[in-house]
Amino acid sequence: MNKLLAEFIGTFWLVLGGCGSAALAAAFPEASNTLGIGFVGVSFAFGLTVLTMAYTVGPISGGHFNPAVTFGLWAGGRFASKDIAGYVIAQVLGAIAASAILFLIVSGKAGFTGVGGFASNGFGDLSPGKFSMMSALITEVVMTAAFLFIIMGATHKDTPAGFAPIAIGLALTLIHLISIPVTNTSVNPARSTGVALFAQTAALSQLWLFWVAPIVGGILGAVLFRVVKSDKA
Repeated sequence: MNKLLAEFIGTFWLVLGGCGSAALAAAFPEASNTLGIGFVGVSFAFGLTVLTMAYTVGPISGGHFNPAVTFGLWAGGRFASKDIAGYVIAQVLGAIAASAILFLIVSGKAGFTGVGGFASNGFGDLSPGKFSMMSALITEVVMTAAFLFIIMGATHKDTPAGFAPIAIGLALTLIHLISIPVTNTSVNPARSTGVALFAQTAALSQLWLFWVAPIVGGILGAVLFRVVKSDKA
């Protein structure tokens, strides 16, 4: 139960910090972005949420905070199949809880008329750069594969201990810097699910891609690392 609670809290923080920065601070006070943090700020916010929680609750649960990471670590021989369902449920619930709190915060703004896209992920008309479904699919698979490849390496027994959260947090930052214009960056089905439930767009109809692509990518990245490293652990 402690592990599941840690995953809930870690994913909650990821969505609150990452999606919260996108929904509240990316374009502030308005689209002219006079004081807003923009894509770069949002990218670092996502990376910092993972870095901080990996150090905080990583020793308890392993610090997945992401179904794609859970499936990837399973494929990489680092996680038991019997624990997958519990982790994924905890992660999704954490993401939904954070999204609900963000909704309450956003709806308290003067002149509130709706949450709009609410930092949700999408392709086509829902892509920040209007990228196609194929572009979104390729992006999410490749970026998540790279993420799991880095996670597998950073947490390997031969890697110096204590630095993994830094490498993983910076990797997530880089992934966002690359792919926000394409899909608004998911690489995390829980993150996508939480905000999609509140978005005033067709985000829910496109949610399937942000489950399938990250999980496939995560598995591919972990398997690739095992091939490169000949990892048996």
